[in-house]
Amino acid sequence: MALEQASEQLVDAVVVNDGQLLLVNVQGGWGLPSGVPEEAETAQATAARVVYELTGYLVDGSSLLGSDSAAGAAEPPAVVCHLLSQDPSGEAQLTAGQLRWAPFAEAIEGGLPAAVRAYLEGHTPV
Repeated sequence: MALEQASEQLVDAVVVNDGQLLLVNVQGGWGLPSGVPEEAETAQATAARVVYELTGYLVDGSSLLGSDSAAGAAEPPAVVCHLLSQDPSGEAQLTAGQLRWAPFAEAIEGGLPAAVRAYLEGHTPV
């Protein structure tokens, strides 16, 4: 069933704010906040929920990246999220030391999925 298959795949959240990307440190490395959709949950809703649960930040989960490209099919869906709260809530699963805001240029050099790198390259301030 398509819905069951979709719920098995991780969704990456691409949280952007003022030329920076939110990264989380889980299992010893920096990466995008990500999580598995709940039943009947869209990728956008999953991204917003996961970011809040992990970091305490409210985000909007607005745009799906790479959903129609062949390269994006092998990668987890990624959702661009815009920050709605400047301060995280106290209910986050991760501590402040497990979060960091990286400039787009620095984040692009990391091991991000191709669709995310392409998005950031198109939005990097000159």
